Amino acid sequence: MKLVSFEIDGVESFGAVVKSGVVDLKRLCDDRYPDLRAVLAADAVDGLAAMLEGRRADYPIERVTLLPVIPNPGKIWCCGLNYYEHVEECGATPANAPLFFLRTPSSQVAHDAPVLRPHESEQFDFEGELAVVIGKPGRRIPAAEAHRHVAGYACYNDVSVRDWQLRTSQWDVGKNFWRTGSFGPWLVTADEIAFGSDLALVTRLNSEVVQRSSTRMMIHDIAAQIAHLSTIAPLEAGDVIVTGTPGGIGAMRKPALWMKDGDTVEVEIERVGVLRNTVAAD
Repeated sequence: MKLVSFEIDGVESFGAVVKSGVVDLKRLCDDRYPDLRAVLAADAVDGLAAMLEGRRADYPIERVTLLPVIPNPGKIWCCGLNYYEHVEECGATPANAPLFFLRTPSSQVAHDAPVLRPHESEQFDFEGELAVVIGKPGRRIPAAEAHRHVAGYACYNDVSVRDWQLRTSQWDVGKNFWRTGSFGPWLVTADEIAFGSDLALVTRLNSEVVQRSSTRMMIHDIAAQIAHLSTIAPLEAGDVIVTGTPGGIGAMRKPALWMKDGDTVEVEIERVGVLRNTVAAD
């Protein structure tokens, strides 16, 4: 299934994408679940699949306003310097353990929404990434059991305000400007993609490819990331792990390539989808 969070006529809901549009699953569930995170916490995804049999869409997808896949995650963990080619272009050394920073929900937008370039900086940079959404909660999860805890996958653009990110050793400031990153367009449930699959990842800026890699180039794979993070604190349903970006970021190009107002940026991940955003001034 492809699950989405959306808004229609000022009301937030969640649903599934089918050929004819979006099925409003919140309405079908008689409001038992307030949002998609609650569905995951109740381990109710299989029940949603059963509801879809033979159903047509309630709305054309153009009629709804998509929200970030999980609008209200408890935690958004982002893995830095996790692709070999990105480590190389940055002149760094592969880390023995995954490097993580945190994003806040207010720092992200949905598919087709503008990402906002703050007027305090011109160094607005793209980072196409695969996002993993947690379904089954757990603490100290062994890597061999990590697949049991994944609800599904989405695209993520971990847009960075580079000069603010790099002015100190702590990256969080440059990663948390309001409405800069993006998360979408939907959650492809874990039954659709075998755990550990090699997925091609492409980022395009104004239709030109700027990043091209695959998830096999991760230094620390998804299982290792889940094991590491769940040692720090319990992973909960709806938590998001943004698994790292490959090489090709704007900051490392000569000359540097920054996103500008009016640009269009896309992150495409094989078997997941395409996340598209325009760039606008904040």
